[in-house]
Amino acid sequence: MPKLSTILALSASLMAATDAEVVSFLKKGIGGNPNISNLRVEVNGKKNLPAMSGWQAYFMSIEADVKQGNDSRHINQNGTYFVNGNVIAPELINVKTGERYNDTVAPDFNNAFYTKNNLISGEANALHKVAIFSDPLCPFCRRYVPEALSYMAKYPKTFAVYYYHLPLAGLHPAAVTLTKAAIAAEQNGTNNTILSLYKVDINASERDEQKILNAFNKTFGTKIDKDDIRRSSVVKQFDFDQKVASSMMVAGTPTVFFNGQKDASKNKYKEIKVK
Repeated sequence: MPKLSTILALSASLMAATDAEVVSFLKKGIGGNPNISNLRVEVNGKKNLPAMSGWQAYFMSIEADVKQGNDSRHINQNGTYFVNGNVIAPELINVKTGERYNDTVAPDFNNAFYTKNNLISGEANALHKVAIFSDPLCPFCRRYVPEALSYMAKYPKTFAVYYYHLPLAGLHPAAVTLTKAAIAAEQNGTNNTILSLYKVDINASERDEQKILNAFNKTFGTKIDKDDIRRSSVVKQFDFDQKVASSMMVAGTPTVFFNGQKDASKNKYKEIKVK
């Protein structure tokens, strides 16, 4: 999907753009590309930026058919735009702090996404809710996630930890099969699946499903096969996690939400006094 790369002015007569005007403006800008058809632009939500007076973050859903040569593909993506009066920008950076708001601003976490299937440790009514999106073959995730999960699991009344599988297929193709195998194993009753998932020894670029499943089964002592990872219940959970990530504007891993707010530091849990 084409991205607007410069600060763009809305109609100069506008004192403050309405949602409809923001949608209309983006439709005109993106829809001006002759290779784009069936364009749909919607506002998914918006949030004020306290540190940047007058600015609002708009969380947009953009869907279209894009022609590439003789082929056409359907694209459905989310994007963040920043609006202040009659100005709209695809990127906003605080000059004083260097903070890039595209990286730190996100919608408030939807309570409906705190599901029983995603709760991996702690009590649902714990004092703090932590949501983690991760790819088991992401190098940073392999360092961060096991440590964070192990720590919070010690305090079930303090932390309710919800985990969402987000394999980055373009970077780590093997993670897709690994993730589905983990979901299948969880549904079969295997305990502590997530922590052990980060111990599987497999090349992240591997695409052979059987080789990936062999590595998974070797680590877990299971017999997950290709039919297991294609079960409707496995596909349903996998798709749900991807839907949550898309809705929450999550594109990279690990991404952490602490008590409903995106935690750019990923370490707010360490600031909590535990007993």
